[in-house]
Amino acid sequence: MKKDLVSIKDLTAKEIKEIFDLTDKLKKDAQKYSRTLSGNSLALIFQKPSNRTRVSFQVGMYQLGGYSLYLAPQEINLGVRESIRDVAKTLSRYVQAIVFRTFEHKNVTELARAADIPVINALSDFEHPCQALADIYTVREKLKRLKGLTLAFVGDGNNVCNSLLYAAAKVGLNMHVGSPAGYTPDSAVVGEAKAIARTKQAEVKVFDNPTDAVRGAHVVYTDVWTSMGQEKEAQERKKIFREFQINKNLARLAHPKALIMHCLPAHRGEEITDEMMDSPNSVIFDQAENRMHVQKAILIKLLK
Repeated sequence: MKKDLVSIKDLTAKEIKEIFDLTDKLKKDAQKYSRTLSGNSLALIFQKPSNRTRVSFQVGMYQLGGYSLYLAPQEINLGVRESIRDVAKTLSRYVQAIVFRTFEHKNVTELARAADIPVINALSDFEHPCQALADIYTVREKLKRLKGLTLAFVGDGNNVCNSLLYAAAKVGLNMHVGSPAGYTPDSAVVGEAKAIARTKQAEVKVFDNPTDAVRGAHVVYTDVWTSMGQEKEAQERKKIFREFQINKNLARLAHPKALIMHCLPAHRGEEITDEMMDSPNSVIFDQAENRMHVQKAILIKLLK
């Protein structure tokens, strides 16, 4: 039976560990896996532009011996020129998996239901599972453990935050979220994450200020205040999120060796200062690199 990655909820803690363990092996000896997906083709359907997601999947598939095909928005015009269901059925005859980057989460769920091949959510307005898995893997890689640690997410309770909540809860990593009122993560996600975390002896807490969220944290994470599609709200969001910037004063409240993380692209001087972005504690570009390694592990798990 085919398996998709539409949400972190689709994965068990055991499956996450298997992805991370395989990622370790891929990083240690990439050549060993250079023909693992030989003869496999991957379709990349992108309704939203991307830097890291496109490059990491294309290069990752190439490094595994496979082929990837990029399909830009104007080439399919998904849902307008052709229905999602028909695209899914057609591509299922040509390729072995689909990576889909879309605006609305319902699109990726519909594509996954209709496709006869694995579908990977490369970003929707509700979740960003590949990003979250790479982030949690990076924490494990750098700090050598997850249980007993706290990740503080500061800023907009967005799709990345939702996926991090699910992922952190499943691996037993404590997570604190600091967001302004009205911009907190989805309440249903928070409730589900809290329930999962309790089974792992971990905790999920949401604060309406950044200081309580960051205090004592081992990881301090942020994202842009204004995501694609929210450009009209940019000026208002800058005012609302002003106190939620990751800077040296806020970082002092965290653990002295706390990792600084950002999923990129970053708006330097807004959600994070240059000083924190380029600090010795920053692992931001390690995160970006790990997108490729973790996604290679995901592809192998779904296709082999």
